Amino acid sequence: MTVMRPDDQQQLIAQNQRLLQHLNTGRYNPAEIRQLLGELIGQHIASSVEVRLPFLTDFGGNIQLGQHIFINSNVMFADRGGIAVADYVIIGPSVCLLTVNPHQKAPIRLAKHAWLGAGALILPGVTIGHHAVVGAGAVVTKSVPPHTTVAGVPAKIVSQS
Repeated sequence: MTVMRPDDQQQLIAQNQRLLQHLNTGRYNPAEIRQLLGELIGQHIASSVEVRLPFLTDFGGNIQLGQHIFINSNVMFADRGGIAVADYVIIGPSVCLLTVNPHQKAPIRLAKHAWLGAGALILPGVTIGHHAVVGAGAVVTKSVPPHTTVAGVPAKIVSQS
């Protein structure tokens, strides 16, 4: 990740917010959504990725998306600390991925085949393991091992396979 000067960073944030507003206020087909999202995050978005609008982010430049991903509507990517989404991830509606809080700035990683239920809140530094499931409304404060289901506030393991 490149370190930017504060003025350059503010300019990029303003530019990305204009792109985000454009994305969320128009009527677009899936290919157009991927094109605009690609401009916003600075990455080509695979045709196997589906994103439902609105899509929200506070920065946009620190998001990496794999292939065969589904992102439902009203998802928030607060990506100042970096967010990496691997292949075959499903993100439910109104999920919040927060990489920064007053005490911490750390990346979030979603491994292959992870599934985040509606309204889940993922906090800085968390990794969701492959084939892990986060229940709807869960607040995830710690990394989730592979093949594990977590639920609750704060999220606790409810099953492992």
